[in-house]
Amino acid sequence: MNIEFEAWDDLSCLPLDPPKMRDVCYRCRRPNVVCWCPFLPAVPVQTRCTVVLLQHPAEQRRRLRTAPMLAQALAPGRCLVFRGKKFNLSRHEQLREILASPHALLVYPSACARDVRELASVSERRAPYTLVLLDGTWPQAKAMFHGTPQLQLLPQVKLVDGETSEYVIRSQPTDGCLSTLETAAQALSILEGDPALKDVLVQPLRALCSFQLEHGAVTHQSTEFRVRNNTYPRQIGRRLSRLLHGSAS
Repeated sequence: MNIEFEAWDDLSCLPLDPPKMRDVCYRCRRPNVVCWCPFLPAVPVQTRCTVVLLQHPAEQRRRLRTAPMLAQALAPGRCLVFRGKKFNLSRHEQLREILASPHALLVYPSACARDVRELASVSERRAPYTLVLLDGTWPQAKAMFHGTPQLQLLPQVKLVDGETSEYVIRSQPTDGCLSTLETAAQALSILEGDPALKDVLVQPLRALCSFQLEHGAVTHQSTEFRVRNNTYPRQIGRRLSRLLHGSAS
């Protein structure tokens, strides 16, 4: 009995109030000490082009995602987000109108995609582009593409510069894969004819990676790099093998 009383005494000494939580930024929903909002442009960027993100539902649950950075950095109405695994356009009237526009482009590295640098800049056109991006992992993006036939009817463009992603705290499948933010930023800088635009939009991502590395995160190499250097810890499947050998479509 004495042991039971001692146990109750110990419990009675526990604080009744819950532990104090860290203050969280209302915009990025991250703790204030690692908030990336100060690295957003002082004034949201007013581009002529509009970015449309088709976001896989699983992406919304990721803590370290880049789509919110793009949405916060661009002026209101310049970044639209639709969520789903595939899109029934009879239920998405606004998206149906977007995909039916003659100015809509799908940024997707299919075999028939053109280099985005081959397109006329917005200054040479009467109407700006609408850039449609698939926001998710590569398998998720591929499933969304094949699950929404209207996407396959859009003119497709891709980035072929082969730049290495600055999103170093998250693994990419291949060396040339970029995050959603980086893809949109680079495409916009090319089509808007403003090389400085990419740096402006990517600043929050650089800050995020810096914060994470300071708090114990490690730099990630791409799966392609690790396979090439025999440091990938497990055997790759056929789907990933096809991707790494450049046959994704």
